Amino acid sequence: MANNDKLRSIKDALSLDDATMLQIFKETGREIGQSALAAFLKTADEDDYIPCSNPIMGFFLDGLILHNRGRQEGSPAQAAAPLAELNNNAILKKLRIALDLKEDDLVNIFKTAGIVITKHELSALFRKPGNRHYKECTDQLLNGFIQGVGLRPKD
Repeated sequence: MANNDKLRSIKDALSLDDATMLQIFKETGREIGQSALAAFLKTADEDDYIPCSNPIMGFFLDGLILHNRGRQEGSPAQAAAPLAELNNNAILKKLRIALDLKEDDLVNIFKTAGIVITKHELSALFRKPGNRHYKECTDQLLNGFIQGVGLRPKD
């Protein structure tokens, strides 16, 4: 699944409007224009489509964390440059942080999306690559999680 699709899914699941999305990017010190945002939210077959690179997706996710949870005391005004390699595990981890989700919350969100996952399987998704218990987060799993976030009751 392309980053553009993930960005669009997150926008829909969290019911974010364009102004909020622009503010989220701004939280990391990276301002983008309305036309760039619109291009990132398009599908590959639409005119004016711009691929959402890993750094751009990273800025959005870091901004979402800052937007939802606030800046930590003593942290710099601008976020550090995101990783050039941004896999589904890292996206899931950043969404978990941004939404302040605990293990039980994650299991319930997956359950809401029709995915049964144990706490042991869940912890494997958050391990470092190379760890013998590491499990890769598939597109299907990440997509299910994002759908589950959209289906869960709003506070």
